[in-house]
Amino acid sequence: MGVKLPNGATLEIASTYADKKTVSALTNANPAVATSAAHGLADNDYVEVSSGWGKLNDRIVKVAESDTDTFSLSGYDSSNVSINPAGSGSGSVKEITAWTPIPQIMDFSTSGGEMQYANYSFLESDSESQIPTQNNAMSITIEIADDPSLACYAVLKTASDAREKRALRLKLPGGSEIVYNGYVSFSDTPTMKKNEVMTVKATFSLVAQPLRYTAA
Repeated sequence: MGVKLPNGATLEIASTYADKKTVSALTNANPAVATSAAHGLADNDYVEVSSGWGKLNDRIVKVAESDTDTFSLSGYDSSNVSINPAGSGSGSVKEITAWTPIPQIMDFSTSGGEMQYANYSFLESDSESQIPTQNNAMSITIEIADDPSLACYAVLKTASDAREKRALRLKLPGGSEIVYNGYVSFSDTPTMKKNEVMTVKATFSLVAQPLRYTAA
């Protein structure tokens, strides 16, 4: 049991990616093991995954147990074959080769991600029941103290204009990390209120569930 403050947390956006590397097979295991000939990845690298498995597709995953032609997808349990059908998870990975810090964050907030439910009632019943369907889409909104000299402005603007997916890496006090992937919307026109710090806003519309990694 314990409580923590976010003070000292840092945020980075993926600024460059390597070319895609083919993944010819993925095992049903915890964690999943990928086969990719001469992939060149190292432990603790981060990759964006394209996969036939819907719950894995578009996620940002940390590499572990790297060997010449294989590596593990740390934090992704693919042992449930109902969710991850055997033999259908292959695709590709794209290594994130550089991150750009997003400093001067005034506010970091999330919305969505809640489970949705379908209501139903039998003719003989006098009350409704419900079953889970899917999670709402999740978004992250970041307010940044306005400073156009920050390197992240160019990265955010490029991704927003090109409608590109970009990874986010949130490093929390204590050493744990959360990684996200989503489309960027960014305006460098600041919000202005008298006697308040001018801010700009970046929004990330997530395309996959985030993954959280605890401190080693």
